[in-house]
Amino acid sequence: MSIRYELKILIVEDDVNISEFLRQGLTEENYTVDCCFDGEDAFYLITTNKYDLIILDVMIPYIDGISLCEDLREINHTTPIIILSAKSSIEDKILGLNSGANDYISKPFSFDELLARIKVQLRTEDTKSNIFKIDNLTIDTNKKLVNRNNNEIKLSSKEYMLLEYLVRNKDKFVCEDEINNVLWNMEEQTASNIIRVYIYRLRKKIDNTNDTKLIHTVRGLGYKISSKND
Repeated sequence: MSIRYELKILIVEDDVNISEFLRQGLTEENYTVDCCFDGEDAFYLITTNKYDLIILDVMIPYIDGISLCEDLREINHTTPIIILSAKSSIEDKILGLNSGANDYISKPFSFDELLARIKVQLRTEDTKSNIFKIDNLTIDTNKKLVNRNNNEIKLSSKEYMLLEYLVRNKDKFVCEDEINNVLWNMEEQTASNIIRVYIYRLRKKIDNTNDTKLIHTVRGLGYKISSKND
């Protein structure tokens, strides 16, 4: 069975019923989902966490969706944004797209259509990914396949997510807080020892039978993947 990288989506929607409907549906599709209900909280979360996609309502408190979109693009934030709004005129859609949104869907909406639009945006991002090699370890981020010494390594979803994140930060230490922000949603209580458990599992599957150890830990700095021992 192929392993799917659980991409992380932020829903910015002040209608609690719609927000919960989207959260449940996207979670069932194996996305990691955070929710917030106003523009100020959204700006904070987006600029302090890594999301693969944002679903944004227009009529939200404090900072409206159009202004939020403009603010994010002004600081060169490139995460794909899909506006989901009850404003459905051509003028509204043009305004939303001109503010920097990647797509615009009017309410009421079909969840299947939204899901298809999400996949289009994530597919566009995914084409930037390819194959990474570190020593004799190969990670195909399009197919989500991991091999070392030409032997396929079976990983759980979270193990794969952690490995890919380390690989995309090759030779750079990433701390536990950073890993927690990227790989878990706000509702999950993830203690640092849980991250250490996943690091232990990765080491066991990737390093144990190889002379060259790739996963390194330095207390106070975090974890990195590298073929260098320094």
